[in-house]
Amino acid sequence: MSTSVHANGPSLHTTKDTNDEALLARLGYKQEFKRDFSRLELFGLSFSIVGIVQSIAAVLLYSIPYGGPAAMIWGWFTCCCFLTIVALAMAELGSAAPTSGGLYYWTFQFSSPKYRKLLSWLIGYVNTAAYIAGLASVDWGAATQIMAAANIGTDGRFIATNAQTYGLFCGLLILHAIMASMATKVIARLQHFFMFLNIALFVIVIVVLPVSTPRRLHNTPAYAFGHFENVSGWSNGYAFILSFLAPAWTVAGFDTSVHISEEARNAPRAVPFAIISATVISSTLGWIVNIIVALYIGNDLESIIGNPIGQPMATIFYNSVGKEGTLAIWALIIITLWMTGMDYLMVGSRQLFAFARDHGLPFSGILYNINPRTKTPVNAVFFLAIMSLLLGLISFAGPIAISAVFTMSVVCQYIGFVTPVIARWVGGTKFEPGPFSLGRWSAPISFVASAYMLFMIVVFLFPSSPSPTSHTMNYTTVVVGSTLMLSLGYYFFPRYGGKYWFKGPVETIRDQDEKEAEDDRGSSDEKGSIRGTAE
Repeated sequence: MSTSVHANGPSLHTTKDTNDEALLARLGYKQEFKRDFSRLELFGLSFSIVGIVQSIAAVLLYSIPYGGPAAMIWGWFTCCCFLTIVALAMAELGSAAPTSGGLYYWTFQFSSPKYRKLLSWLIGYVNTAAYIAGLASVDWGAATQIMAAANIGTDGRFIATNAQTYGLFCGLLILHAIMASMATKVIARLQHFFMFLNIALFVIVIVVLPVSTPRRLHNTPAYAFGHFENVSGWSNGYAFILSFLAPAWTVAGFDTSVHISEEARNAPRAVPFAIISATVISSTLGWIVNIIVALYIGNDLESIIGNPIGQPMATIFYNSVGKEGTLAIWALIIITLWMTGMDYLMVGSRQLFAFARDHGLPFSGILYNINPRTKTPVNAVFFLAIMSLLLGLISFAGPIAISAVFTMSVVCQYIGFVTPVIARWVGGTKFEPGPFSLGRWSAPISFVASAYMLFMIVVFLFPSSPSPTSHTMNYTTVVVGSTLMLSLGYYFFPRYGGKYWFKGPVETIRDQDEKEAEDDRGSSDEKGSIRGTAE
């Protein structure tokens, strides 16, 4: 069985490799984390990060203007069909090489030797930016949901300022950093509770809205499934495509279970199971939620969007179950969204840790560190939280600017996803599948997944409305473009840039073997010295 030699291209494993530590060693890494995640808990992590109801609540403000009820239902359905195809392509890669490095590791392994270092470097930074933006968007969503609850609780008297929301956002990030630093075993067991709470919230929503909504707000199925109301300013066709942002932001993070693969048991099978099952189940449950909301949203969409509460989902609940009922449901939404943020930070810290392990980041020596007590990368956790805190400052540029953080997380994810999928087919490197393989369907699925992601990257870089001004432009182009330019500048910086020292994924298992051999030699020399002294 061949080992992985990073500098000369990949030599992965066959489908017979099931021992996790042995497989990780063949990929070039020593085992540093504790493998405390079961298959179910890994699924629970991915499912909780998607967080159906709370995620839909966070992005409904960006969904309704692009077609109303019909776009909510059919935009979700159409986009999720493509998202399932992306999940299949990602699951196949995750089964073949389950390592915390994930996207940048695969990019290096499958790309042409001429470009693999540069591409791996770029994807490492893009993936890191995706987690910074993703965490910022989740916690900003949680902060705005809490402020919406305060508005409801005071009967509209309290209206949060941007500074107040940002302060709460910072507090949530600090709390998440503390929680995400816990031992892997604790976080893994929490996923059972997280799954239960997410499913309970889903059941509550699909039961309460039909039972409690006044008859005047009931919509006919013809209205819910067929009424297209576009207030975005774009053409109807393009507005429908823009409605994909809601499912694309919600049912995302296909690589989350990959970054936890070094903490999962039977990773080559557990990772694809988590990716596919979380995507399919979340897509289905999310579609049901959108159908229910469309049936009981009423027909005055502008009042839903412009309500002083500031959150369309909260307004819908308020119209249906009143103040007390809304606060009860909203409390569950806030708790589950808070859990999503904790899990997201935990996963992102593993990607950050892996990239630092391969010497790709500034201060890699500090970030590549396992806390001896918790056996988790605490330094990486707090670094990621601080970077998200700084990104949140963009909110002071206005509501359109902060919406770019939501879009940026999707764009960066898609750049990171599509690169290894394409590299696998055009890089000239032989791909050896893991236990999960698409067989003859692999090529067409990879093609459709890549085409969808490339198209959506372009779409999400467009402004939210035609004829943008400095206040309404899409800042995603600025933030993503800056990420790419800075990482390229750092790579090609004369004498000190990554071009001169970044070698791609390193082989920590070789370093461990050399250290053990050195220790053995030292022990033998010491014994010889003692023996000679005794003689």
